[in-house]
Amino acid sequence: MIMVPWYHKITYKVERGLSFVTRLIKYSKPYIFIILGAIVLLFLQAMCDLALPDFMSEIINNGIANGDSGYIFKMGFEMLGVTICSAAFAVTVGYLAARVAAGMCRTLRKELFEKVESFSNAEFDKFSTSSLITRTTNDITQIQMLVVLLIRMMFYAPILGVGGVVHAIANSKSMSWIIFLAVIVLLCIVGFMFIFALPKFKMIQTLIDRLNQVVRENLEGMSVIRAFNTQQFEEQRFDKANRELTSTNLFVNRLMAGMMPSMMLLMNLITVLIIWVGSKQVSAFQMDVGEMMAYMQYVMQIIMAFLLMSLTFIMVPRASVSAARIADVLETMPSVSDAENAQSLANCRGFIEFKDVCFRYPGAEEDVLHNISFLSGPGQTTAFIGSTGCGKSTLLNLIPRFYDATEGEVLLDGVNIKNILLQDLRKNLGYVPQKGILFSGTIGSNLIYGDKNATEEMILAAADIAQATEIIEENPEKLDAPIAQGGTNVSGGQKQRLSIARAIVKKPQIYIFDDSFSALDFKTDAALRARLKNSTGNTTVLIVAQRISTVMSADQIIVLDQGRIVGKGTHSELMKNCEIYREIAFSQLSQEELA
Repeated sequence: MIMVPWYHKITYKVERGLSFVTRLIKYSKPYIFIILGAIVLLFLQAMCDLALPDFMSEIINNGIANGDSGYIFKMGFEMLGVTICSAAFAVTVGYLAARVAAGMCRTLRKELFEKVESFSNAEFDKFSTSSLITRTTNDITQIQMLVVLLIRMMFYAPILGVGGVVHAIANSKSMSWIIFLAVIVLLCIVGFMFIFALPKFKMIQTLIDRLNQVVRENLEGMSVIRAFNTQQFEEQRFDKANRELTSTNLFVNRLMAGMMPSMMLLMNLITVLIIWVGSKQVSAFQMDVGEMMAYMQYVMQIIMAFLLMSLTFIMVPRASVSAARIADVLETMPSVSDAENAQSLANCRGFIEFKDVCFRYPGAEEDVLHNISFLSGPGQTTAFIGSTGCGKSTLLNLIPRFYDATEGEVLLDGVNIKNILLQDLRKNLGYVPQKGILFSGTIGSNLIYGDKNATEEMILAAADIAQATEIIEENPEKLDAPIAQGGTNVSGGQKQRLSIARAIVKKPQIYIFDDSFSALDFKTDAALRARLKNSTGNTTVLIVAQRISTVMSADQIIVLDQGRIVGKGTHSELMKNCEIYREIAFSQLSQEELA
């Protein structure tokens, strides 16, 4: 295995980040006139600031030297007016920069979210949830801060720096070497910051991901943590992630905190040097006192320009790392997408067929499904049963194309689902996962998720079929009863029933129940399946279940073992012909119950 040096990796990341920063031009197009207006105002602000040392020189040489108080007040008021104009320009530019940055990052955040929405399960396996949240929030915030600094500083600082050099040399060419000395020292300081800070900026974003992951796991698994009395262990785990992030942030902040004193020390040393050299020239009548003071102010402006650019450059490494992380998401092509010749599905009949389907998870060495073949049609219920980990849920996940089959074909009405528009494919599916997922809102808002145009009668009818009427009736608000984030204010069984009702409201041609009855008691399970069988009519129903009682009445039962079909038929046929099915059956029910 070829090892890549860490600095090559960082250089690659920065190059990708900087290339992404150049792509920000795309997002800035709607704000081009605002940016141009800000540049004009920055130019005017720089001109005002560059005029101030000349005012001071005039006041010293022509006012103080001659004792002309009238001239001093006149030039002083003009100097005050120029200062007020400079401040007004700076405030306006700050507002425009914030508006442009917020607008650009709003668009970027929207594109990033839409990209994540297009991901298949394979991409979600690649990017952790905590990392995607960090990239959508913290990383884009870094970009937003950089855009503000680019507009406010990167246009203003060069104008101020170049203008300061021109004015300083115009005042005294003999001391121009001081400027070059200051610039060389400034470049050394900035280079030092880049060398030591750059690796840490990448580490910070990774540590933020880690901290978010620990927090997310703790909040979601709090009941388990309390049940096992592992609060102290989790506190230590959080403390470790927190300390690592804190120490890295402190290291970076120390470097950045050291920059300002370094700049101030350099500024004071240069001031002393100018006074020492300038005083000799003044005593030799080669320079006026006012010119020396103006020269000093211009050199300070040059150093200030470098300081402003340095602050921006300090943001560039961290923002470039964030940009590279955002680019990773935006440039990732979903493994599941519409084919170029994808066709629409006008009238779905509901015939699902698997032809020698094999599937292997990305990066895995072996298939988890082997040569799966079966046919399920409208009006027919097909159930899948088998031991844990035999591939039941994986098989169902191939139908909505959460993953794509590695080999073989999955057909809908005789057409390979890879050649059907994803929107049309999923429009005809009613999918209910094992873990009922509800969104914050109300019972009604969750049930109409499948069909925004569903009437109250349709919703109540679906709830009645799913045995969820009592959940609605026991709340005074009925359909307006609130659902907390993640459905934490309802039980697991209630979640499953509401999820099933949501799928029924959609009225799809194909129902997919991925062990969706596991949290229901036997009585509710039986009543729900009976009502479901009567109401689904000419639709295709696919059920994954662990209970024999759930699959006994299915028209076709498929038994899976280690990713292979080891039995296929009705309950009575499998009891005669499939040893694995009989073992599962007798482990759950008595011979009389099975008969």
